[in-house]
Amino acid sequence: MDSDSSLPENHCQDYLLAAWTNKPDNVRAVTTLRSGGFSQGDYAAYNLATHVGDDLQAVIKNRAKLRHDLQLPAAPVWLDQMHSNQVFEASNPSLNASMPQADASVSQQKGVVCAVLTADCLPVFFCNQSGTEVAVAHAGWRGLHAGIIANTIAAMKSPASEILISFGPAIGPRSFEVGRDVFTAFVEKNEGNEKAFTPTTKAHYFCDIYQLARIELQALGVEHIAGGNFCSYRENERFYSFRRKPVTGRMAHLIWFL
Repeated sequence: MDSDSSLPENHCQDYLLAAWTNKPDNVRAVTTLRSGGFSQGDYAAYNLATHVGDDLQAVIKNRAKLRHDLQLPAAPVWLDQMHSNQVFEASNPSLNASMPQADASVSQQKGVVCAVLTADCLPVFFCNQSGTEVAVAHAGWRGLHAGIIANTIAAMKSPASEILISFGPAIGPRSFEVGRDVFTAFVEKNEGNEKAFTPTTKAHYFCDIYQLARIELQALGVEHIAGGNFCSYRENERFYSFRRKPVTGRMAHLIWFL
């Protein structure tokens, strides 16, 4: 697996570079960590979300730091996320007047920064092998079940066989316990999804959200999948986790190409 070395040296501790298999040199994909920002209390310190109750001025300062640190070519295209299967065409400037309601964005335009926010849900980075197309999706279990991954791939111009995937940090397979309703919903959709669940009690299961995403991607014909080795719930110092503490911040996951 490879990653780029595009982070300024004095800010590396505040960001996590996405892991890839044979990523194009011009693609950048980064996850923010909890450290280094201006938020206080439950949101400390680098919350990038405006909708979670944090002081707005602190979030504005965090977003300014984000753009400065990463030398972003443009402001990120933030989404009004709804745990849906909706994908936004971020490279169409006429659609950027207001925050779009969607849980993924895709761009075929150089310098457009696609972004999602998470605190346990799975961020999925997409790019094509030639580095001319990128996307990122917010994939909680509801969005996964609704088809956010399939819809993101359908919105891309590249065939699935030419798409590269990197998973950002999400809740781990031994921290995400769900009820029989979630188990049943995924198994009824695809019997192969049963491999992503481990029974804990009579009506509960550990759910491996990374594995659910892998199963769907492989079924769609995607072969190059990297990442998926973190647990936002257990790694308290690095990541926000809604399940660990409902009043909390959000990490940002950004992807663009030069």
